[in-house]
Amino acid sequence: MKSVTSYKKIASHEAKKGEFKKCLLLYSGGLDTSTMLKWIQDEYKSEVIALTIDIGQTADDLDIIKEKAIKLGASDAVIYDAKEEFADDLLSSAIKANADYQGGYALSTPLGRVIISEIAVKMAKKYNCEVIAHGCTGKGNDQVRFEGYITTLNPKIKTIAPVREWSMGRNEQIEYARKNNIPVIQTSKSPYSYDENMWGNTGEGGEIEDPRLVPPIENILKWCKTQKQAKNESEIIDIEFKEGIPVAVNGEKMKLSKIVSKCNTIGASHGVGYFNLIEDRFVGLKVRGIYENPAAHILVSAHKKLEMLVSTREENEFKTLIDQKWAYLAYAAKWFDPVMRHIIAYQDSQNKKVTGNVQVELYKGNCTIVSLDSPYSLFDESLATFDKNSKFNQNSSAGFIEIWNLAQKTAYNSFDFKK
Repeated sequence: MKSVTSYKKIASHEAKKGEFKKCLLLYSGGLDTSTMLKWIQDEYKSEVIALTIDIGQTADDLDIIKEKAIKLGASDAVIYDAKEEFADDLLSSAIKANADYQGGYALSTPLGRVIISEIAVKMAKKYNCEVIAHGCTGKGNDQVRFEGYITTLNPKIKTIAPVREWSMGRNEQIEYARKNNIPVIQTSKSPYSYDENMWGNTGEGGEIEDPRLVPPIENILKWCKTQKQAKNESEIIDIEFKEGIPVAVNGEKMKLSKIVSKCNTIGASHGVGYFNLIEDRFVGLKVRGIYENPAAHILVSAHKKLEMLVSTREENEFKTLIDQKWAYLAYAAKWFDPVMRHIIAYQDSQNKKVTGNVQVELYKGNCTIVSLDSPYSLFDESLATFDKNSKFNQNSSAGFIEIWNLAQKTAYNSFDFKK
């Protein structure tokens, strides 16, 4: 295979041939990274160390991935367990931020790229690698995330992105892999590509790409049952929160990583938390993806309602705005931007009182919050009831209405906007 001669490296952080002897490859064991493990050795004449980071992906057999990397010529293959680190450092923030991008995407991949980049920089230093390679395409968001984060965390490290350099599409890669005895799961009959971690599974490719087509969802989903396949009985689960973080499910205390895993299993069995979503990539493309994030959907839904219960109207209004900004920054490779630090500081502050229990009913794809309880609840039965009470002074209501409506009434009667 020949490299693309039209691709020119213009960024200062892109490594060129002959500039390095040892490369750290972010290795998933899939089509792209397996192809490039061999390609980097051939094209760059470089030693390759494969780094696979475990952030809760269930489809991967990490021992097989390590063995595969060695067989394909890696001088070493490192498996790094980051599940608890990922949950405690990134997913806790996601829950406090009610993570959602454009109506259903819980940002599993963008959050995963943060911790992968952090660990990659650390491991590159440990193994004296001058360059980090990734398997992202030139049309995607992840190239921006990896290269942006890596060079932010260590400006001395350079990167290479082989998929930008070669002339292969998906079909050509599958053929290249076949010719070079590289085992991959993709075929022309099953063209879907997945990115998975404990917070979600993203499916792309095939019929998913074209929004005019109806994707065969039962063939695409890896975690969730469809609504038709889901259990016929509803299930109520109790989630306990402490300062915005889930700490127990059905009364059983456990680490956040375990709670996410448990809620994924329960939610998936009820067909909860998968979305067919049109997405705006920040590189300017409009794309479609199938997103499975049952635990994220359950935990964020529960957290959001509990947060609303203990917060004032003004807090809830403002929180909605900055949660959306958090989501767009997380999506758009801005995790280390100063404004993100300020937003997270506010979210941490408001979440100090998000403590209590939420009961969630799951049934045939539906996730319904059925009860809430908190020691910091702003609900006062004697004020809110429609029954007769003496605590709320209804005599004040008419005066409030007159003052509240004054500006609107004055403006409306001072100018005819229908002219």
